This record gives sequence, C-alpha cells and structure tokens, in this order.
Amino acid sequence: MTTFTSGARRTGLVVGTMALLLSALPSASAAGPAGGGPRWCPSVTGHRVDCGALRRPLVAGEPALGTVGVSYAVVRHRGPGAARGTVAVNPGGPGEVAVDKAGEFAAGLEGLLEDHDLLLVDPRGTGRSERIPCGVTDAEYRFGTRREQRDAVARCARTLGPRARGYTTAATADDIDAVRARLGVPQLSLYGLSYGTYLMPVYASRHPERVRNIVLSGAYPHDFDPLARPAAQAVSLALRRVCERSVPKACDGDEAVRDLATTAGRLRERPLTVPVSAGGTTYRELFTEGKLANLLYEAASRGAGMAPAEPSLLGNVPRALDRFVKGDTGPLRELVREEGSSGSAEDQAPYIAVVCNDYRKAWAADAPLPVRWQQYRNALAGAGQGGFGAFGGRGFNEGPTDGGDVCISWPRENTARPQPTDLRLPDVPVLVLSGDLDANTPDANGRQAAARFRTAAFFSVRNVGHVPELEPSGCVTGVTSHFLRTGTPGDTACLTGLAPISVAPVRG
Repeated sequence: MTTFTSGARRTGLVVGTMALLLSALPSASAAGPAGGGPRWCPSVTGHRVDCGALRRPLVAGEPALGTVGVSYAVVRHRGPGAARGTVAVNPGGPGEVAVDKAGEFAAGLEGLLEDHDLLLVDPRGTGRSERIPCGVTDAEYRFGTRREQRDAVARCARTLGPRARGYTTAATADDIDAVRARLGVPQLSLYGLSYGTYLMPVYASRHPERVRNIVLSGAYPHDFDPLARPAAQAVSLALRRVCERSVPKACDGDEAVRDLATTAGRLRERPLTVPVSAGGTTYRELFTEGKLANLLYEAASRGAGMAPAEPSLLGNVPRALDRFVKGDTGPLRELVREEGSSGSAEDQAPYIAVVCNDYRKAWAADAPLPVRWQQYRNALAGAGQGGFGAFGGRGFNEGPTDGGDVCISWPRENTARPQPTDLRLPDVPVLVLSGDLDANTPDANGRQAAARFRTAAFFSVRNVGHVPELEPSGCVTGVTSHFLRTGTPGDTACLTGLAPISVAPVRG
C-alpha cells in the first residue's frame, strides 16, 4: 500500500506508488531557491526547501534502548504571503522514503504548492532517518519460499532484539508530530497513500487537535481481515472488469476467472521453478499458488491505469492464464520474470518490524508458537468455501509478505503493544479513494476505512489500480488537491471517465 515510492518494491498491503507516475514527469529536482539545513537537503525547482533532523526515543519510556534520528524536509509554497496550510504526505511501505522524492512530490502536487507547504518525514529506519538493519534484504525476502520468509522474519527479530519495539506506526505518528511542533505548525493536512492510509489515522487518533483534514488513497482499515479475503475476491473482480471493458473485447471475464482457479489448483499441486534475475543475481523462484496470488493481487494492481494504452501486467494476465490452462507455461513464466527484475539489497527491518508489530493476525500475539499455529489453522478452516475467490485459503495466504503466517514466529516479548485497531478519530473532512482494479487495497477495504470516520467521502476510481494517483491525466491529483485546500472534493466527474486499460487478446 504505497504511493510515491522508493526504489524497492515491497509487497503485500504495502506497494505500488505515485512515484512510478511522477518518475515519468520532467525532473523537478534541479536547483531552486536556497533553503536551509544539512547537505542532503533536496533542491526543488521554484521552491525553498528547509530540512532538519531531531533525536527521538527509540522506544518511549525505555531510555536504555537509546534514540533514533528522524529527518524531514519542508517544501515551501511558491506564492506570496504565509502558507494557507501544511500537507504531510506519507508514501506507504511501511518503510518508503519521502525526503529524497521531494521533487517528484512537488511535481505531483504543483497546484497545491501555490499556497501550501509540503512536509516530508522519512519514517524511522528509512532513508535519512537512521537505518537500523536486521540483515534481511528485499530480494531475499521477496524471492524466498514461504518457509524462508518466515525464517527471515524470525532472524530479523533476533537481530533487532528489544529494539524491534521501536518500529511501530504509533512511534512514526509521534515522530511526525514532534517535527510539526518543532516547525511551529498548528495543524496538518494528512495525505496517506497505501500504508500511509494506516499511519495517518493513527496520527489523527493520537493528535486529533492537530488535524485539519485527511486524504487516504489506496486505503484499508485498521481492523482489516487478517486472512485477506477481500483481496482474494478482488482479483477475480479485476479480471472480470478488464475483460468486460476491453475495446475491442479481448477476453471473457468468467472464463478468465475459471482459468485462474485451474491455474491456482495446478500450482498448488506442482509449482513451477522460474529463474528470475534481479540486482545482478539470478534466483530460482519456486512459483507456487501463493506466488501466483502475490503476482495477481499485488503486482498486477501496481501501475494498472498508469499508461492505459500500453501493455501492463494486469492486461496480460487473462492471456497468460488461458495459455497455462492449455499447457503453455511460457507467457506466465515471462510475467514472473518481468515482475521479479526489480529486487534490491535494501534491508527490510522497517517493513518487517512494523508489519509484525502492528498488523492484525489470525492468532493471539501473547500465545506460544504451537498455539499460534493452531489458531491460524482454525481460522483458515473456518473461513468457509469460496471466501478466497478462485484460490484456496492456505495458498492465497502464502502470497502476502505482510500477512498470512509470515509473522507467526515474531517473538511475544518484543511485540509492541497495543496494536492500533481501536482508534478515536476526529470529526474532520476526510476523502477516501480506491482504484476499482485494485486487489491490493480493494474497494471493499476503502469503504470500510471510510466508515470509521463520522463524515467521509468515498470514491471508487474507474480503470485504475493501486493507487489512483498513478493515472496520468491529473484527474485524481486535481481532486485530492482541491480537497486538501478546501475540505471538499469539488468536481469528481472525471473519476468515472478514465480510459480502460489495454488487454492482450486471449485468442489470436
């Protein structure tokens, strides 16, 4: 669940971002008016940028565990007079950087920066905010088998030890507020993308008087289903939608879903081995039903609608499934290789620790490991037939790298408390957006997130995936900018008029 992302492509509820869109724009990072701060402070054309850092307790109330440096950048508005407001953006992750993307953020929110300042804070452990590695890389984690992923999580926890309790959404929210206080800003407009839609309501709950309004894009609720059934069902819905809307008609949606069920069943019994090259290393990925789930619910959602007339992963899925069912594994293997080429050596501590500390699980955090396993199996068994769409429950839940059983060995003694599920949210204007091709944070989750607020406007953006800001017309960023300035969405007609994505013909 991200937007405006760093180089690493994290998986699960946390990926896909606006930086993918903004990276296609002309560079906005050339030198501009001088700002203030350390040498790493970015330059943004036409704007002053002020930067700084402050020391924060690693774990509140435990001074023996030390402190962590938290860095920030403020892109100042370019118009005359004082700023009308300050917008704090989080791009997702957990663990995506913000400061080094100042130019891209400024380009995406150019109109808003006429009279608003932009606050970018690198979450603790990421970017300019003092990394604390745990020895698990992005590529190792993504390409590993499910057992290898669980082992990597356990190793990360052992390496961090009690410091693991310092990586929480609540701690990041309090870091943002400490920066706000240093800057003397009375209130913030909160703009959360993907995981940022999880973080920003936590900020609002902990610091309600400091919130002016909120935009949540690619949203999911804090009490989300730990078995990710809405995501599993949304994969089938996205396939039906792209087939139904394709011009000329490229596939039959119901047939694509049947092909998906057949493919998932075959991979459940006999996974493929696919060589994937990333970062100069070739990995032999065991492509299971879980890896298929991850490819279709997360990777295929990322970037859908970014360039609607060009080939995309989601647009090529119906054809690849059709060929697989007919005995030709080549097209599916090619999608796996193409998607897997972006692995990095970035350490995953900020991702793993936040996910395992904060996200809902299908077991009790205080339970010993054998009891956790039994609770998890009981949850899967009680999920019912058909709850996971075209997938089996166990197979689908081996797909999310931030869900299923991946955190099951995270130690009880180093799990932060409490998990942020029962929030007391302020009564402020809220805008919630979902892409209607997004299976990562689908419409069902966006509506559930909006329902947590007393007054929230929810919009499903047609023909885009995770997150809606990826679309190239400027429609979505125009709506969000209007809302951040005024507290109302304004004219939203364009949200239903975006062009359908290109779909590869299944036959021919």
